[in-house]
Amino acid sequence: MELKDILDKAKELASNDAVTGAVEKVRDVAANTGLKDIYEKGAERAKSFSSATKMTVELSRDHKELERVFTEIGKLYYEQTGGQGDGFFVPLFEQAEKLKETIREKESRIEEYKAAFGSAETEASKDELSGNIADFESIVNQTEDDGTSV
Repeated sequence: MELKDILDKAKELASNDAVTGAVEKVRDVAANTGLKDIYEKGAERAKSFSSATKMTVELSRDHKELERVFTEIGKLYYEQTGGQGDGFFVPLFEQAEKLKETIREKESRIEEYKAAFGSAETEASKDELSGNIADFESIVNQTEDDGTSV
């Protein structure tokens, strides 16, 4: 569950009539007993904490969006230069090319594995499923027999 979901649930709970009524009762008791200042300070602190938490979630979202934008800028620059950057970009472009080659190799090997084991895996799965169904039926029959003999 994400922090946003938790905050949404907390907001929903806070707007609940029962909670609102309880808060009003506490406020009335505080006013009648001279604790009104303490109540108001506590309520203000709770509001501040809630606002700070909400702002922290928004800030985290903004940081992620900024990272995405920077990533997109870098990707566009890489594509515009055709992977032929200069200066301090050279080592980064070389690293990107190595990673792209590694990715291509792994994708190729995955396809080879799928092709090699695809048909054998399908047959094995069918045999295993048939065996499991037979085992399940025998267990059910045995359990029924055991249940009727009790």
